[in-house]
Parts: sequence; structure tokens; C-alpha cells
Amino acid sequence: MTPKSPHGSSHNQELTPKFHPELTPSLEELEKEERRLVFPQFTHDDAWALGSLLVELARERQAPVAIDIHRAGQQLFHAALPGSTPDNDAWIARKRRVVERYGSASYLVGARFRAKGTTFEESSRLDPDTYAAHGGSFPITVEGAGVIGAVTVSGLPQLQDHRLVVEALERFLGR
Repeated sequence: MTPKSPHGSSHNQELTPKFHPELTPSLEELEKEERRLVFPQFTHDDAWALGSLLVELARERQAPVAIDIHRAGQQLFHAALPGSTPDNDAWIARKRRVVERYGSASYLVGARFRAKGTTFEESSRLDPDTYAAHGGSFPITVEGAGVIGAVTVSGLPQLQDHRLVVEALERFLGR
């Protein structure tokens, strides 16, 4: 029997597969993504194009997500798709703050804590109402400048949020 969402529709198994250890990326794979997904520059137009691509990918999958792109403290793009809620915006802010503080993807930061046998919440000494090391926020890194912002998705299980952002970045950057 296919599980029902709170809205009564069946879950798309492609969107929310059960977690299996072989599906969880290693620290090395996550770090490699960050080294690979670097922009030559990142403009307002790039934010619009990347955000629009994320909206297109999410709509194709009927993903109930909110999407956000920030650069240097300014929100350059935001979209809330059907099924998303105000809670998704709160998650976006918490995950983005992790990227801003650590300069790494929110999923990678959480994975680094798990690799040490602990959790971000137990060991970071940061307020969990302000910071969330859950997947879905990825640094916008510009060659020669470093991390200048973040692209964030919220609404799916954390690994799927992360993978949706990575897929969009790979397509956008042609990698």
C-alpha cells in the first residue's frame, strides 16, 4: 500500500525513497560536490535563472518545497510551491545560517558531526532554533571570492532537499 501524504495524495517513491546506507553519500563525496560546484561569478540574473530551474525541477516532481537564494545577506530569489508551509521558510533560514557560519553545505556539516559519533544539536553549542545542519542549503562559491551566499530548498526529507539543490547546480553549471 502506498503511503498517503497529509494532503491525501500518494507519495512519489522517487522523491522520498527509504534511506539505505548505500544511498547516503560519504563525507568525501559531499566535499567533492562542493569543490566541483563553483561559479565563475554569481549575479542577480544567475540567482533568477538558478531559482527558476529549481522551481521547474520541483514542479516536474510535484515537490512541496520552498526555494531561497541569498547572496551577501540579500534575498535574491524566493518561491513557495504548493504544499509548502511557513515552516519551510523557518527551516530555510536555519539551514542557510549553517552555510553562512561553516562555509559548507548544511547536509555536509551535519554529516561531519555524525561521523564523529555525535550530532550537530548535541555538540555545536549553537541554538537549534537558529541553526539546523539538515540537508538542503548549499554554498554559492565563486572562484577567487569563496562562499558568497547560499541556495536552499526545504520541504522534502533532508537528503532529497540536498540532492535537488545539487542537481540544479550541476545542470546550471553544466557539470
